[in-house]
Amino acid sequence: MEKITLNVQGMSCGHCVKAIEGSVGELKGVSTVKVHLETSKVDVEYEANQVTLDTIKETIDDQGYDVA
Repeated sequence: MEKITLNVQGMSCGHCVKAIEGSVGELKGVSTVKVHLETSKVDVEYEANQVTLDTIKETIDDQGYDVA
């Protein structure tokens, strides 16, 4: 199990939290996603043999947010 904290720009409200947690949480291999609006960070736990970090970042980008 891998754990990563991503810096994500553009999050400002509950809709942002639901969009990111929902889309990333649906990826096969992702076990937990937690968005922290106050720090602009997203914690993700995932199985590296099932999903890549690039796929997680692309999924966040697809929701309209920038991964730093």
